[in-house]
Order: sequence, then structure tokens, then C-alpha cells
Amino acid sequence: MQDSLPQDDWAQFGQPLFDDPKSRALSRVGVVDIGSNSVRMVVFDGAARSPAYFFNEKILCGLGAGMNETGHLNPEGKDRALVALRRFQCLADGMDLPPLTVVATAAMRDAQDGPSFRDQIEAETGLKVYVIDGNEEARLSAQGVLLGWPGSYGLICDIGGSSMELAEINHGEVGRRISSSLGPLKLMDIEGGRPAREKQIGTVMKELKDHMGKQRDRLFLVGGSWRALAKVDMERRNYPLHVLHEYRMDTESVAKTIEFLGEHDPEELRRKCGISSTRMGLLPYAAEVLSELLVRFKPKDIAISSYGIREGMLYEQMSEELRRRDPLIEASRFAEAKDARIPGFGKRLYDFVKPLFPDADAPRRRLIKAACLMHDVSWRAHPDYRAEICFDNATRANLGGLKHSERVFLGIALLYRYRNKPEGTHFEPLFDLVDKEDQLQAEILGKAMRLGAMLWMEKLTKEEAHLEWKPAKRKLSLHLSENSAPLYGEVTEARFNSLAATLEAEEHSVETS
Repeated sequence: MQDSLPQDDWAQFGQPLFDDPKSRALSRVGVVDIGSNSVRMVVFDGAARSPAYFFNEKILCGLGAGMNETGHLNPEGKDRALVALRRFQCLADGMDLPPLTVVATAAMRDAQDGPSFRDQIEAETGLKVYVIDGNEEARLSAQGVLLGWPGSYGLICDIGGSSMELAEINHGEVGRRISSSLGPLKLMDIEGGRPAREKQIGTVMKELKDHMGKQRDRLFLVGGSWRALAKVDMERRNYPLHVLHEYRMDTESVAKTIEFLGEHDPEELRRKCGISSTRMGLLPYAAEVLSELLVRFKPKDIAISSYGIREGMLYEQMSEELRRRDPLIEASRFAEAKDARIPGFGKRLYDFVKPLFPDADAPRRRLIKAACLMHDVSWRAHPDYRAEICFDNATRANLGGLKHSERVFLGIALLYRYRNKPEGTHFEPLFDLVDKEDQLQAEILGKAMRLGAMLWMEKLTKEEAHLEWKPAKRKLSLHLSENSAPLYGEVTEARFNSLAATLEAEEHSVETS
């Protein structure tokens, strides 16, 4: 049954916030994460709720390597980290950024020389470094997940080089959280081999379970080792969409992938999956942790989150109003305002195509809105490639709040916005990520947008042009006012006929009043 809607079902999204001064202050926000394995700088354009990565660079330093034995940071890692941080500060000055927000995690908080290294960094670079404890690291990682999935619930597991954090989220709030020593760099230094590691992992995991309690919802995996494991899972499954964010696995799939990992040559697998040598060396230890985690917590499903502590630092700076916004819709609005030929036409286009989807639920309406907002943002591309560029943008862009199947639905709709047939593109293998009925609905949406784009009026109101669809009678009508009737030329007629054919309309007509 169709749920009731307000007269203007855009009302729930409010006015776009990216031009609000509080949001504009988030443009070009730079954050640096000094981790046990890597040092990374990200510069966000954070005004649009689903922020663009203006700059993103990672240096694998291995600060935490060997700490179990020495208690000190890896000397070579310290040198590499300092070089990276000097570069990042220089880049920030060149980009005219506000002061970088720099946090350091497990390696620097646990190392005996962590405080002195922090002082050295501050003296040599001018950066202010915040060494955060495990609970704060867990909280920020959970906030990073909320950046992509506002209002979600489940268990966050963030694995770094020297630690692993757990946090629960429920209806957009961070709840219980805890930090542990189950980082791959620490596990690899345990004497006694795999039996000793399994004993240590089991002991710590029991403590984590006792603290966190039952967590039978979704498990969100954050961190480079989990992303590397997901790449191996994609390789094993021959998965066609190589986007890690929102990639889904289950317990059985993870078990098969861990077995697959042990059966294949690591170097060959590393090259196929695009994993660094350093990360590949840590992956077996992370896999042991994940196996025990799944046994203890028994999540209903597993999702990879590319958003973590750095995104959590951006989320920290967002207003509550901006946090509550839908990242997909806000990003689509931002794209339209920046790149469309007639900003604001997307909303009118949505009103035009909406009658074709009388039973659409809220998640589907959300995708229809996003498609209409994005329908014209690639107009600068060469006409021969617009359809493919639209599909590529929808399926591979850094957008939060989108399942892979939703990405492909959006991509198919935008492809049909510029092409009447999908054949001849190299994206067809991705179509199978949505079922046949959804493929048809995406085609209908795309062809309806293709038709609506011909009615290019600054004020495309219902009185000027609207569609009427009677599914029971298979009857499609296009109603035009006297003012808009001249827009119905040969190309418009061809697009209307194509839409009618896809709907399997037994009768279709154009009515002028």
C-alpha cells in the first residue's frame, strides 16, 4: 500500500544547506590521522553533507611495527611520518586551509616515546596533535559511519595496526564502546604462532563481548585491513562493481574468503586485488580476528564502511541539522546547483515523472529524487559519452547512503536519460545487481526524464505539462497547456512513444488545453 505523503513530499528534506554560512565553513576542511600503520591527510569539501574528497593521500609508515618487543615507535616509521606531516602542512598552507585537525591513535598513545614524538611533530611542523584514547577513537569511527548512514544501527568494528575498537550505534547515536589490543601489528609479534594468537584473540574477544552485550544487528567494518579483505571477497566472487563502501558480506562469505586467502599465492592475489604489500602481510592476522568476532557477535549481515575516524572528525564539526540530512539528496542537490544548466529543474522534473510511480515507497522515491536532481549534471561531456559518464558517476562516485543495488538502479536510470538502448556499454554486467523488475523501473524513470528534459521550461508546473498514467487501463496521457504545446515536436514525440512502449501502454495520447 502506498504510504501517505504531504502535498510537497520534498518538505522532509528542507532547504538545501550548502549555502548556509555554518555549512560553508566546512568547505575545505583538512584532517590528518596518525595511525599505527599509516599517516593520512584528507581535505573534505564538507558543505554538501556527503562530502567530496578534495584531497586524499596516505603514507604507510608502520609507526607501530615492533612495539610489542621494544615499547617504542618504529624509528624508520617516525622518520617517514615526519616527512609526510611536513608535506601535509605545506600542502595545507598552499591550499589556504584552516588549521589541520590532527589526531594520533593507538601507536602514539601506547608507545613510551609517544609524548616526545608528539612534541617533536609540533615543534618541527607547527601542527597541533591530539593523541586520543581508545574510547574516543571508537566514538569518532562510529560518527564516520553515521556520516554515510544517518540513523543507522549496529556494531562498528574499526581495526587499525595496533588496536581494534568496537562501538554501537542506534538511531544515529553512539552508545557503548571499547578499545582492545587486537591490531594485526601487535598480533604478529606474539610468540608461539597461531595457537598463541588464537588464545589471545579468544580471551580479549570474550571481554569485548561481555562489555558490549548482544549485538545481533549489522556489523560495520571500518579500516584498511577490512577493506583489503573485501577486495579479496570481490575477487573470489568475481563481483562486478569495485566500490568498497556499502559492500555487503555475510558470515558464510567471509569464511569462504578466508579459506580462499589461505589457498592462493599472496603475491599473485595482492596484485589482482590491488592491495599493498604491507597491507597484505597484515591481512591473515586481521582475518583471524574477524573469524572470532563473527562467532562471538553473530551479526545479521556485514557492511564495509569506507568512512571512519577521519569522516568522524568532519561529522564532529557539522551542525545537528546538517547531520540529520540525507547525504544522497544533499549531494545530488549540490551537484545540480554546481553543474546543471537550469538548477532547480530537477525538482520540477520529479513532479513530472512522479505519476508513473504511484506505489513507490520512501526508499524508491528517494532514488527517483536523486536521479532527477542529477539528470543534467554531465551535460558538458561529449554527447557520445554522456550516458556512460552518468552511469559511471552514479555507480562509482563517493556518495553516502547508497547500497550497491541502489547505485546501479540510479545508474541505469541516468543511462536511459541519455540513451534509448543500453546495448553497447561495458556496464551491462552490473545490471544483474538489481532484479529484472527494478531494471524495468529504472528504464521507465530514465525514459520519463528523457521526455521531461524536452519540456525545458523555467516554470514546468503541473498546469503547463504533466503525465497521467492509469496502470489498470494501460493508458498513458501527456497533458500540455497551450503555452507548452509548441515544445511537442518530432523528438519529443519519439521519446513519448518510447516511454509508452516501455510501460506497455495499450493507449497513449497527447492532450492540449
